[in-house]
Amino acid sequence: MNHLLALIAALWTIAALGAAPAADAPNVLPKGHDYFELRDGLANSRRTFEHTHAGRVVFLGGSITAGGAWRQHTCDYLTKKFPVTKFEFINAGIGSLGSVPHAFRLERDVLSHGPVDLLFLEAAVNDTSNTADPAHMLRGIEGVVRHVRTVSPRTDIVQLHFVMPEHMADYNGGKVPVSIAQHEKVAVAYGNPSLNLSREVTDRINAGEFSWDQDFKNLHPSPFGHQLYAHSVARLLNAAFAPPLATAEKPHLLPPPVDPKSYSRGRFGDIRDARNIRGFTIEESWRPADKKGTRAGFVDVAALVGTEPGAEFEFGFEGTGCGLFITAGPDAGRLEFSVDGAPYRPIETYTRWSSSLHLPWAVILDDHLPPGRHVAKVRIAHDQNPKANGTALRVFHLLLN
Repeated sequence: MNHLLALIAALWTIAALGAAPAADAPNVLPKGHDYFELRDGLANSRRTFEHTHAGRVVFLGGSITAGGAWRQHTCDYLTKKFPVTKFEFINAGIGSLGSVPHAFRLERDVLSHGPVDLLFLEAAVNDTSNTADPAHMLRGIEGVVRHVRTVSPRTDIVQLHFVMPEHMADYNGGKVPVSIAQHEKVAVAYGNPSLNLSREVTDRINAGEFSWDQDFKNLHPSPFGHQLYAHSVARLLNAAFAPPLATAEKPHLLPPPVDPKSYSRGRFGDIRDARNIRGFTIEESWRPADKKGTRAGFVDVAALVGTEPGAEFEFGFEGTGCGLFITAGPDAGRLEFSVDGAPYRPIETYTRWSSSLHLPWAVILDDHLPPGRHVAKVRIAHDQNPKANGTALRVFHLLLN
């Protein structure tokens, strides 16, 4: 009987191991090559970590970064790699946000902490989901990179491209996902290392190493998926830290812009600088009465709120572009805007997620303006999306470029 039980246990163990996904061999690559490009490398941050024994590392992204185990695994890697270095790790991830809001919140959420040694930047998933215009994907990601490099030429930047089913379908159809193609243009131009985790996961699944449904689970990865991400980031870092230590820091060159209209001068404007024309008020601590979901930083804070068609406000600014950072919930209304007296143009703010979530949403009004002083007027339209249960507009920040 004992022999029979032992045999059953052995067979069960073999079956369990055989069914386990192949994360146990993270350095075995399905096509014999890795999925990163080092380009100008990470020599500056490595030298800082080893010589000053201090380092500031920022993770800028959406929800996969905000609550992501891959980020903690990467912090653990750096702490182990540089054991005498005192690190400051900053989680600048906010769910639902892509490259456009990243560019405008950069000063508040990243640069306000002081000089950054190493920045991990991701936005491919949310740009695919949230950004209809490919030009905005490019202007957003270049806005982040160029702004950082203008303020701190020595900062190293790693661009990460996470996976989602839409990306996998593109790769399997012989196409590069638009958001990744746009982001890679910036990585190449600015010499940033980049890691295409979207392509890697697609290739590993196609090679039969694991499945999406049973193992990776979701674009918000399972623990297995986060570990895979972390292994891949570690391979990039190992390769970047392998050359001899640089004798001195070398500022990264600032190339000509890929898109002169990028949001590299993006910042938040104060909603209190807007002038109410009719129907808008400041709610000092806005919270939805419908108890639908919210995101950190967009609840229990001040908002410029209008709920009735025809409500209108205006704001002046200096620059070449402007927009609004709003929440788009179940009662999100259509808006209309005019810049410098031009005819009003409509924008739909109700999204496919609005029924259950007051979603933070960056709305670009106009980014083709000549340099100089401008005045934008924004009003709530009289018609509404048939899926919306109201005509509300809640503005948390003005977006100024």
